Parts: sequence; structure tokens; C-alpha cells
Amino acid sequence: MPLDPDDPRPPYMQVANALKAAILTKVFKPGDRLPSRAELAKQYDVAPMTVQSALRELRDDGLIVSRQGSGVYVRERTERPVGLRPHIERAFETDHVTIDFAGFSGETLHGVLQEPLDKIRIGRLTPQTIRVRMLVPDPTVPWSVPCTVEDKADSPAFRDRMAEIMRRHTLAIIDNVTELADLGLIKEATAEIRVHAATPLFKLYLINNEEAFFGFYPVREHVLTLDGQTQPIYDLVGKDTILFHHSTTDDNTSTGSQYIEQARTWFDSIWDTIATEHKR
Repeated sequence: MPLDPDDPRPPYMQVANALKAAILTKVFKPGDRLPSRAELAKQYDVAPMTVQSALRELRDDGLIVSRQGSGVYVRERTERPVGLRPHIERAFETDHVTIDFAGFSGETLHGVLQEPLDKIRIGRLTPQTIRVRMLVPDPTVPWSVPCTVEDKADSPAFRDRMAEIMRRHTLAIIDNVTELADLGLIKEATAEIRVHAATPLFKLYLINNEEAFFGFYPVREHVLTLDGQTQPIYDLVGKDTILFHHSTTDDNTSTGSQYIEQARTWFDSIWDTIATEHKR
């Protein structure tokens, strides 16, 4: 498809990101030969040198390898920390988008949703429905972590601070998603938050019930200033958490298919039982 003229990124970066998404979502599988430079230039309506620059980006990322006289191939081994963004963006190319998130603040999800939602606003993506569900810890009850270093106790001041961060990102997701239906850009859009008393020690994303991303929250010590006083805190670290990717296949006995089925069962069980509606 031709590139988006409203996209502020240079054309070579747009081509590189489109090809990267195709590789990470297994449109091009390990060992596959990519279309020729001329074919890609025609496909994206760009100059061959633009494609060459895009391929250089993919080569620097370790995703492709050139074979003299044969062409450019997806590397046989691309098992590296998986990026959530291209998979989320590709999910919005379908008619019915579903995203379930379980974790701490929703900050990462808020960030990766911005681009596909912007593309819906300008007509570049046209899903019919969107449903987002978010499971986060209840900030009105004590947490086992984050906690103070000295006595491993709940810190109400720190919990209030984290609650505000959580509110900012999750409520922004709700407003941004539901606005699309209010504007008549899609038929139906829903986004919900439910809270529960358990402290999440991992993050989980379920995308279109076909892909799952799972990552652990390490616990780290750092010092914060709360109410004018410094306080050592054991905190959950979500930034740069490595996500493990699972996807369904035609074989429902595969590990990926079983993982997604069990992850969906777990999410629904929490959502339908101990989770309660979040009060704004």
C-alpha cells in the first residue's frame, strides 16, 4: 500500500516499520525471501533508494540478511525481545478489534494505542468495532508491593501517587477509544476498567484472541520523595520488561494455541468474579 502522506516519519522509516511488522507477525516467516527492491518500491510507491534505506534499518535490527545473487531473507533466528507496537497496530487492520490487558498502570498500552487510533481518525484504518478491557489493582486497598524497604509495609502516599498515574493512562484510553464511536468513525467502541485486590506481578496483553504477550514485573529498590520526605521503596518495574509472544495456529493442540486459551480463561475468570467496576 502507498505510504501515509500525513505520517511525519521519513518514507524509509515508514517502509521499514511496515516490513518489520510483517516479519514480527509472521507474514514473512524466518527463512522467507522478501520481495525484490524494485517490487517493494512499486508496492509502497517510493524510490528504490528509499527501500534500500529501509532494508538497512531492518538489517541493523538483525531481522534480515542479504545473500549475494539470491536476495534478502528473514533471518532464521529472530527470537529476541518482542515489540508490542507492531502487533497492536496490525490488530486494528481487522474488522473487530479486542484487546484485554492485565497489569499495573496501563502506561505502555496507552502509548502503543495512540498511532492506530490516530489512523482511524484520519481514515487510514477502518475497524467496525473495538473492545478494550483493563484489569488493574484496586488503589483503595493496601498493596503487598510496592512497599517500604524498612518494614515491607504498604505506603498509602506512594499508593496514591501510583493511583493517579494509573487513572491518567487508563481513563485516557477509555476517552480516546469511546470518542471514535461518538464521532461516528466506527460502529461500536467500548473500553472498561475493573479493579481487584491482588497485586499484579506480571503484565498480560491478549490481542484479538489470537496473540498474547506476557512479561514479568521485576521488583527493584529506589528512593522517592513523598510528602517532602525521602522514602526507600520496593517497586514494580514495568519499563523495558521483556515480553514473551504466543500466537494461535491452525493446530489447536499447539503450545501457542493452548497458552492463549488458558490466558483468556484466566482473564475472564478474574473479570467475571473478583474484579469490580472502577469508580472514576
